[in-house]
Amino acid sequence: MEETRERKQEMRDEAARRLTAIPAGQMTENVKAIENRLFEFANFLESRIVLLYTPAAGEVDTLEVLRRSVMYNKIIVLPALSPNGRSVGLYKVDDIQRDLVEGPRGNLEPNPKRCKSVPLDCLDIAIIPGVVMDEKGGRIGTGRGSYDRLIPELPVTTRKVGLVFEAQIVPVVPMESHDKYLDIIITEQRVIYKI
Repeated sequence: MEETRERKQEMRDEAARRLTAIPAGQMTENVKAIENRLFEFANFLESRIVLLYTPAAGEVDTLEVLRRSVMYNKIIVLPALSPNGRSVGLYKVDDIQRDLVEGPRGNLEPNPKRCKSVPLDCLDIAIIPGVVMDEKGGRIGTGRGSYDRLIPELPVTTRKVGLVFEAQIVPVVPMESHDKYLDIIITEQRVIYKI
């Protein structure tokens, strides 16, 4: 198990190096391409209640996805980590400007004092971050395990879609017993359906 964790950290580090080698202008284009693919994706377009995320370091920036989702009249749900990062609450965000505060990962999260809690079984689709993914839906996150605990709790009917850069795709992600596969991966170049 320790060997797998070490390998995952090596893969995180390798992916981070590949990302930093991408020029800023190209990275902006890549983010826009991923966003456009998501908004062309039928499962996303047909969904009403959408679990999104705000990015931490090494994750695809979704702030424009949040703004566009508002224009598409989607009900936006965002995760909020407990201070120790061990549990995740889901909250409906009505106002992106006013309802978000800085969370334990350093990214924006819903303010539980302003936002209403949302049960897991209401979600139509879950957009999941990662820093490394493979074509079979395996993913490595930032290492805190919060999404590893959330993904298995999602209903089978909720599509689990990962957003990641092509530079973060690897041949095989080492999976542990608690790790769960995503259904679909979207990169700037393609939509990958779990094989």
